[in-house]
Amino acid sequence: MRVAIAGAGNVGRSIAQELIENGHQVMLIERQPKMLRPDRVPAAEWVLADACELTSLEEADIAGCDVVVAATGDDKVNLVVSLLAKTEFAVPRVVARVNRAENEWLFTDQWGVDVAVSKPRVMAALVEEAVTVGDLVRLMTFRQGEANLVEITLPPTAPYVGRPIHAVPLPRDSALVAIVRGKRVLVPSPDDPIEAGDELIFVCTAEVEDDVRAVILGPGSVERTRERG
Repeated sequence: MRVAIAGAGNVGRSIAQELIENGHQVMLIERQPKMLRPDRVPAAEWVLADACELTSLEEADIAGCDVVVAATGDDKVNLVVSLLAKTEFAVPRVVARVNRAENEWLFTDQWGVDVAVSKPRVMAALVEEAVTVGDLVRLMTFRQGEANLVEITLPPTAPYVGRPIHAVPLPRDSALVAIVRGKRVLVPSPDDPIEAGDELIFVCTAEVEDDVRAVILGPGSVERTRERG
């Protein structure tokens, strides 16, 4: 893929490096000359420009990108970049960084955002995950498809512990996409059993989150969660 990243700070550079290592073409767009550090990610194309200006994006050939990542530390900038990339250049996929939790509600498809990544929310979810066994934790929201990436850490009392995945009656619009077991990440296959302590990673719509929770943790888990909330 050809990927443009607006913002060449620590976040933008780390994303660029990972994408390059995975074989993608990456262009970093940065408006502050002091942040232009091609030696940090030498395999990337570096552009000194303001990603909020149409002419800059035209010169960078944003229309030829498969993905645009708005990764600056300013939410207003990330929203403008996302909107321009989607509406003016019809970029197929726009990923935006959310810096302030109170702005998260703005990062929707109306602003051209396909995937909003809230760093504080992901960090909070991971902290919550570390202390919460037996509950559903939302890690990420895919805005355009109204789907969520969610995690459940299995307690020993979960109804399907020791049973194969094909025996778990997941609801429609949900899929088990990974199992984290200790330091290993497993791609689920139907005959694999699930074990106490497993972190199950699902993609599902918001409407079926309670159904997934009820299946994996038992019917009473939904009511307990509502009582705590």
